[in-house]
Amino acid sequence: MNDQARRGARPFRFGVVAPITSDVAAWRDRVRRIADSGYSTLLMPDVPTWQPSIGPTLATAAAIADLRVGSWVYAAALREPWSTAWEAHSLSVLTEGRFEMGIGAGRPGIEVELGLPAVSAAERRARMRETVAALRKFDGPDLHTPVVMAVSGPKSQALAVEVADAVTFVLATDDDRTETTNRVRDFPDDRDIELGQHIAAVGDVVAPFMAAPNLDTGALRAADSLVILPSDPAAAAEEIQRRREEIGFSYFVIGANSADTLAPVVSQLAGK
Repeated sequence: MNDQARRGARPFRFGVVAPITSDVAAWRDRVRRIADSGYSTLLMPDVPTWQPSIGPTLATAAAIADLRVGSWVYAAALREPWSTAWEAHSLSVLTEGRFEMGIGAGRPGIEVELGLPAVSAAERRARMRETVAALRKFDGPDLHTPVVMAVSGPKSQALAVEVADAVTFVLATDDDRTETTNRVRDFPDDRDIELGQHIAAVGDVVAPFMAAPNLDTGALRAADSLVILPSDPAAAAEEIQRRREEIGFSYFVIGANSADTLAPVVSQLAGK
């Protein structure tokens, strides 16, 4: 039995990580184009000092276009649970339920680079748990902010099974299809959790803030890595459908610089 049958097939949806890499007016135009292309969610990376803060940026995006918005992802190494939960709840209220909170441990060493004390892996997980718990209290009985959790090892996966609505797997660029498939199949299916995938490159185009700029796309293809998709829309659509059927992925997140390339795929598959 494949994972689609085991977990139940979810409709496809597609998100775009859209950092502000040019002037704000150009970014606003990009937000509108992303929405018009049928993408479900516009996402912002959590990179302090490199980008405007997530909260006001996402509130602005939600006011520009009728689409969901979300963090991809809040870095627990940089954030205190109470204030993160309050911001997430506030975004849910201001967007009338169109916000989803992506949260993860954060890139190793990111806090030290910013002059903050080092945060252990255990403390990062504890902050993630506390953030979700505080968010549920802020939301109360009448609001449920979806939580998308970035997971790697078994401990973060176990936490996601407890508290998340969706997960995205932190995949090494040298993991091949078999390694990724086995890893996702080992994820507990005690609850109906959406499985998402972070796409670092489409063809030879690498997404800013989603991978190192010197990522070798040729090596990814040679390794049959799942962090890359073909740039040809027909081939990409076939590959995306294969990944849902064989592994269970239904939520795919790409970089804004490939949104136009994959727009025909989104038109074909979104919601199906």
